[in-house]
Amino acid sequence: MGAPSKYGKYIKLLTYLVAIVLVNIVGITLYARFDLTANKVYSLSPVSKKVVATLTEPLTIKVFFSRDLPAPHNNTEQYLRDMLEEYALYAGKYFNYSFYDVNPEGAGPGEPAKGSRKLAGDYGIYPVQIQIVENDEIKFKNAYMGLVLIHGDVIERIPTLTSTAGLEYKLTTAIQKLNNKISALLALQEKVQIKLFLSASLNTVAPYMGLENLNALPRQMEAVVKKLNRKNYDQLKFEHVAPMSVAEQNTISRTYNIQALEWPAIPDAGISAGQGVIGLVMEYGGKKTQLPLLNAINLPIIGTRYTLADAEQLEAQVNKTLETLIGINQDLGLLASHGALGGAAPGRQQAGGINAFRTMVAENYAVTPVDLKEAAIPAGLKSLVIAQPTEAFSEYDLYQIDQALMRGTNLVIFMDAFKEEMPTQPGFGMNRGPSYTALDTGLEKLLAHHGITLEKAYILDENCYKQRLSQNMGGGERPLYFAPIIKSRNINQELAFMQNIKGLIAVKVSPVSVDEEKAAAAGLTVNKLLSTSEQSWKMSTNINLNPMFLSPPARDQFAGSQPLAWLLEGEFSSYFDGRPIPVKKAAADGDEKQPSAEDKAAQRDLSMIQGKGDFLAKGAPAKIFIMASSEMIKDSILDPNESSPNGLYVLNVIDTLNDRENIAMMRGKVQQYNPLDDIQAPTRTAIKMLNIAGLPIVVTIFGFFILLRRHARKKRIQMMFPAQSD
Repeated sequence: MGAPSKYGKYIKLLTYLVAIVLVNIVGITLYARFDLTANKVYSLSPVSKKVVATLTEPLTIKVFFSRDLPAPHNNTEQYLRDMLEEYALYAGKYFNYSFYDVNPEGAGPGEPAKGSRKLAGDYGIYPVQIQIVENDEIKFKNAYMGLVLIHGDVIERIPTLTSTAGLEYKLTTAIQKLNNKISALLALQEKVQIKLFLSASLNTVAPYMGLENLNALPRQMEAVVKKLNRKNYDQLKFEHVAPMSVAEQNTISRTYNIQALEWPAIPDAGISAGQGVIGLVMEYGGKKTQLPLLNAINLPIIGTRYTLADAEQLEAQVNKTLETLIGINQDLGLLASHGALGGAAPGRQQAGGINAFRTMVAENYAVTPVDLKEAAIPAGLKSLVIAQPTEAFSEYDLYQIDQALMRGTNLVIFMDAFKEEMPTQPGFGMNRGPSYTALDTGLEKLLAHHGITLEKAYILDENCYKQRLSQNMGGGERPLYFAPIIKSRNINQELAFMQNIKGLIAVKVSPVSVDEEKAAAAGLTVNKLLSTSEQSWKMSTNINLNPMFLSPPARDQFAGSQPLAWLLEGEFSSYFDGRPIPVKKAAADGDEKQPSAEDKAAQRDLSMIQGKGDFLAKGAPAKIFIMASSEMIKDSILDPNESSPNGLYVLNVIDTLNDRENIAMMRGKVQQYNPLDDIQAPTRTAIKMLNIAGLPIVVTIFGFFILLRRHARKKRIQMMFPAQSD
């Protein structure tokens, strides 16, 4: 063998250094990321890539984050940086972003921080209070955590980013909305009218109402509109109307449904009795919306207190209403007649309301009330939500729903099997609970035509929500059997929009069954979405949902797993195929007239002329979602500020029926509720035994194997070097 070169070690070192440099160059130029998470949390969804790839004008994102934030808020900032970097990768030259380190007032010196604070304030980003643990103490700190998106002259902001949950969903939908908003604003044929109705007579009583600055409201509103015009291509027109006469005020109040105030004479102040109107209305294209301007709060002892919306609230309200009026968001029909939940005034706090639902869907949809007693279902409406109807549908009403389905309008139905009524007789409400009357609105027969049956019973389940009791009530937990917990194994996660839903709570829900053979024969695709556990039972008579009087039956009396929600899709056939077309009855003095002889003669026997005229016997592709529980969309269940499993489920259903399934999949990528899979008792016992005895046995076997290898190695060495004999 030749002697090694004295330069060999230097050549080897140089080779290693060159290799390291080349590897780093390859790593910089050949960028690749591997997301190994189950839901691809750290990767952009295909819809996000598509949205940013179609940008045709520069989009700038300015992020305002305070520095040195504690966990988990520092993780949110890093997650946002990584996500924006990936957006930039797919967007190209039209996507730009920048981060600004912002300290709250008094948190640190320096002109850059002061300038960043001013810039954040100009865009409407203000500090929020967060909780931190410092020196073993819980403290509260103000911090900036928000961003703005600037696309042309239009600005969209996300004022608070306290969590990574739904962050990609918020960014992508905001970018999509900006694109749509610019196109809609540039296509407007006329300006959007903003009218402030304010009677001059109100200025005399304003000081007694606590509204000393009421006379400054027109100037304030004009300044708000001027500011918004800079961001909306000057498409807003402001007008101050000061109605003087009583007749003029009454006409305006009726036409625009704005607030009218009356007051008695106040002799001590020299004020005579009078009245006035106050309200803010936006109009465009025949549509008008009244914005809340004056809030009245009834306080005990103090009485009624009036407050005006401030400039920031007015700006947000006008901007949101503008998006609805010019059609940026897709229309979503909400039944507002027949006692349905959509008939309640939006924003009015009430028991069993759906304000949270309205707030959640308003991010992407323009909610359109549909009153079947006054008008037909709008043509071209993609989906109609029917929530808790309690009044009977006439044949003509059912015909309107049927033909809307035939035209391709999807139905989202949250209906109840029973009507819950509280006792009205005095003296009985304290000891008696609500009564439950079986509902029969007529919608049931329309659904039965498509094989859907709603059973008149409530489902109760041993796997249910546990209510925590206060110490005054003895502490501990109390099961609410009428609120079954739907676990992952009872959720159909084969459907894309249901994949990220790991569990939810169903409240006061009734079983719904579908004749799958009948549906298949009609060419429909049937998907069961939710069902209860095997430990469930039904209550159909003598209904009492008071937890104190509920207990599970014997095991042999369980009804087994019960279906709760279904999704049917395909080309539905009309319920009125082969039946006479109903005629709308004319109403007079609140009563419905019977159809005249001419009306009866106008009815046609559809068995002879199917599919002719305006009647559709076979529909375009559509979908029906059905769940027998209106509680699922009420304020008691949904929280608009929290990404709860129930909220995720409801929004995913709405998106899927509006052909936005890709958005629904993106929303649920980051889960706040992600429980472990249920394991049966025998499996749990086996795992315990493995942990207790199995691991020591495995270690012992491994040690014995090592011992055998060492012994064999010793034997081989002895054979290679046998002992030398003397």
